[in-house]
Amino acid sequence: MWNEFKSFILRGNVLELATAVIIAGAFGAVVSSFTNDVILPPVGLLMGGVNFSDLAITLKAAEMGTDGAIIVPAVTLKYGAFLQSIIDFLIIAFAIFMVMKAYEKTQKKKEEAPAAPAGPSTEDLLTQIRDLLKK
Repeated sequence: MWNEFKSFILRGNVLELATAVIIAGAFGAVVSSFTNDVILPPVGLLMGGVNFSDLAITLKAAEMGTDGAIIVPAVTLKYGAFLQSIIDFLIIAFAIFMVMKAYEKTQKKKEEAPAAPAGPSTEDLLTQIRDLLKK
């Protein structure tokens, strides 16, 4: 059983998938940081100092006790965080699009390589054999 597991885990596809998942996680963190720390602050500044992470609609206000402690937390729709996630997605999708476009260019170059010269067709060979048999 151990040998079967070892051969399964060491297959090329499993290792490639694991590598892709790890790289995708790191790439997602980089894109999130880029969105939150580079893109959204200037956009928020242009919109009058809006902080996207604070954008929310309160559906039900929090209930406070007599001592000032929150008894029931507020119910909010945090659409600012949702907007950040959409921007993250668009950046990741664009990056993947560019990688796939570059990959397709390399594949087209391989396809455009000149084909090996073709020999005579089957019909030509059969005609030659027929002519030889007649002689």
